[in-house]
Amino acid sequence: MASTGGASHGAGDGSEYGRDPFDYPRHWEADVVLADGRTVHLRPIVPTDADRIVALHARLSERTRYLRYFGAYPRIPARDLKRFTTVDHHDRVAFVALLGDDIVAVGRYERVNAASAEVAFVVDDAHQGRGLGSILLEHLAAAASECGLRRFVAEVLAENVAMTRVFRDAGYQVSRAFEEGLLHLEFDIDPTEESLAVARAREQAAEARSVHNLLHPRSVAVIGASTDSTKIGYAVLSNLLAADFAGPVYPVNPEHVSVRGVRAYKSVLEIPDPVDLAVVAVPAEAVESVLDGALTKGVQTLVIVSAGFAESGPHGLHAELRLVGEARAHGMRVVGPNALGVLNTDPKVRLNATLAPRLPRRGRTGFFCQSGALGIAILADAEARGLGLSTFVSAGNRADVSGNDLLQYWETDPHTDVVLLYLESFGNPRKFARLARRLARTKPVVAVKSGRHAVRPQLAATSTDIDESSVQTLFEQAGVVRVDTLAQLFDTALVFANQPLPAGPRIGIVGNSSAIALLAADTARAQGLSLGIEPVDVGSQASPESFAAAVGEALASPEVDALVAVFVPPVATPGTAYARALRETVLATPTTPEKPIVSTFLAAEGVPDELAVTDADGTVVFGSIPSYPSPERAVNALARVVRYAEWRQRPQGSVVRPEGLHAERAQSLVRELTEERNVVLDVDDMVRLLDCYGIDVVAFQVVSDVDEAVAAARKLGFPVTLKAYDDSLRDRPDLAGVRLDLPTPESVRVAYRDLREVSGRDEVYVQRMAPKGLSCAIGLQDDPSFGTLVSFGLSGVVSTLLGDQAFRAVPLTDVDAATLVREPRTAPLLTGYRGDEPADLSALQDLVLRVAALAEDHPEVRSLSLDPVLASPEGAFVTNARIVLGPPPSRPDTGPRRLRQIVTPAEPGSSVQKPDGSTA
Repeated sequence: MASTGGASHGAGDGSEYGRDPFDYPRHWEADVVLADGRTVHLRPIVPTDADRIVALHARLSERTRYLRYFGAYPRIPARDLKRFTTVDHHDRVAFVALLGDDIVAVGRYERVNAASAEVAFVVDDAHQGRGLGSILLEHLAAAASECGLRRFVAEVLAENVAMTRVFRDAGYQVSRAFEEGLLHLEFDIDPTEESLAVARAREQAAEARSVHNLLHPRSVAVIGASTDSTKIGYAVLSNLLAADFAGPVYPVNPEHVSVRGVRAYKSVLEIPDPVDLAVVAVPAEAVESVLDGALTKGVQTLVIVSAGFAESGPHGLHAELRLVGEARAHGMRVVGPNALGVLNTDPKVRLNATLAPRLPRRGRTGFFCQSGALGIAILADAEARGLGLSTFVSAGNRADVSGNDLLQYWETDPHTDVVLLYLESFGNPRKFARLARRLARTKPVVAVKSGRHAVRPQLAATSTDIDESSVQTLFEQAGVVRVDTLAQLFDTALVFANQPLPAGPRIGIVGNSSAIALLAADTARAQGLSLGIEPVDVGSQASPESFAAAVGEALASPEVDALVAVFVPPVATPGTAYARALRETVLATPTTPEKPIVSTFLAAEGVPDELAVTDADGTVVFGSIPSYPSPERAVNALARVVRYAEWRQRPQGSVVRPEGLHAERAQSLVRELTEERNVVLDVDDMVRLLDCYGIDVVAFQVVSDVDEAVAAARKLGFPVTLKAYDDSLRDRPDLAGVRLDLPTPESVRVAYRDLREVSGRDEVYVQRMAPKGLSCAIGLQDDPSFGTLVSFGLSGVVSTLLGDQAFRAVPLTDVDAATLVREPRTAPLLTGYRGDEPADLSALQDLVLRVAALAEDHPEVRSLSLDPVLASPEGAFVTNARIVLGPPPSRPDTGPRRLRQIVTPAEPGSSVQKPDGSTA
């Protein structure tokens, strides 16, 4: 990719607008992953970048300069240099891409009228083809939208095919005009479905590539390799060598000529060949010094196993974030600190850059674990159960590489069929939900989430109290199979890794013990499974052939979707004979590839040798039969797989934007009303905001004396209802603060005096009576773990006490909205329970989708409650609402591509450096 021309003539420097050229919006800064998996730092240009711009210009080829400036332009005159580097960050905006201290690309726009700006780019020849042009275009478009622009124009030489492709492939609708060798391009910069799809596809490819670089290094350096067997540097090097890593391993130790018989180097800079991956195993206080060498060497990825960072306190957190920011700015991704490490069992790689002593057996399961402490136990458990792994990453403090990055990688990794996650928190919960939902459509995702009943102090202030059944619903929405323990994680993974997905919930049970078969049947019914056939008991004295024949007959039944084999070994015949007969029968049954089978066999846990199917290398492969110590565990694991298969078969739906939304008008209102703390909107502002999304509150007025109340009732039309101004009185189950269905002026006067006496306030709501219906509640709340949630349930004390609400995470599809309003246990009351006329569910669904759109567009909406909403055959009528605005606690999954932001806190007692080099 070369460059566009234009955008170099027009407005002057930023000082002409009275704006500080150093004072740009800090949220415009970003670390981004490029197409090759490496990173750069993006930020707005400042005047002190002049020398870097001159250096960039000097590195450009004559061809690139010609395409950018439409002429030779051998050097930048002082006047132009000042114009290029001094902008107002509003009408004239420029972003620079920094790799270390060097600027490698610049993108800029200049406003030409109220709605349009001219855009241009130039990229260092050495960095063309890495996707910098498309990244700059995304960030410039986002900045332009913030500044009120709606359209970009560009003048491009007709021969500049690469730059023309950047605009064409971005997903915008581009119009063209050709004149005298120039292409004039114009396009609206508002995101479209196509442009969002393009950006997310590029994001997926880039982030997957960065993880591929991590897991497929051609060479590894161990910085801090030790001759002391008690040190982690000794363990990491030993494990790399023991796994027979496919590339060279370079110990780095300034005090020894060799470590473990391998030549050592005093510094990573002395290593004669390129280094793809560096494992850092030095004390925390020395990490920053070795980082400088890794940056200079051009290492692609760091795995920091050293502890003593964020987990040790504020100083450690500051050091951690500063380290990650510096690494990203030099093109590196970081795993850790405080990580167990990474491994890849691919025979072409054989990477064990962890503290675990053995490389696990080869398999098709990927595992991400946040806890370094649990990592070794997890790997040992997988080995004991016969669960092979493809790749494993223990991210420790997860300062950079996170579970989201691994989800991006595993989505397109041909060697991974199942994904396992051990999570403690989410760096970007909304992105996690989006990625997990997409990945789970093709590969099972099983997660155990800690922090279920206790929230760390850092999260307590922004946590929302959500019952566990609702949390489970959220995972199910994304297709993630949530389990409670690591044991359940492995139980479920064994089925996914070795058996096909069932076509339905009907199971068969075959065994030689009626007591054990009964336990299996009871567990199946409790898990919502059905018995396709009656349990088959072959008797305790049955031969291996008889047992296997019964299994084959059950598998062949069209009434069976999955099979549970329960077996207690008889005294006379060895159990291995039964196991071999079972395995051979299952493999020979034509319907087997479509029907999973689990077993309780000899109380074995995992995949016993007798039930394993192996390839030529002896590796356990698909088709092996997992075994469990008890029938309950076998059936519970199978039930999770059945529910996941049902989720896969459901229609996905599509994200729907109802008609009549005015997001821009709402955005202006939200910006006007949002403060640095949470604020409850007053009645008028609340109605204005809801109106932007087509949510009408039944007509009402606030009055402060009895005559006003009567006048308002006449204006609104009888009958009316009167409500106390105090929320707590209105929400009482005895309706102490509400007077309903008032048909005359006199009844309004009586009701007003009653409410005045109850509340002690003159203010009262007078509202037109809505059609009678069932009271429902629709809500929004922002949870730090999952992002914004939409809730639905019937109003009332009983529903509240029972926690009878359904939840979905934003964004919602039409299928999500339809299932949400039907999911509460009391929902049948809306569909004509016992002969009542059903409510208008489509109106409720439309209301839910409007609330979801409001949440998606404005994360500043911290909470929203529409309660009650009267659902009737005539429609859904909102009679009361409450909205709280404030700074959003969770990061929205919107905007141009960027890595999770690194906000480095100031070291206690230190100053913060500004872009111009001064301090504050």
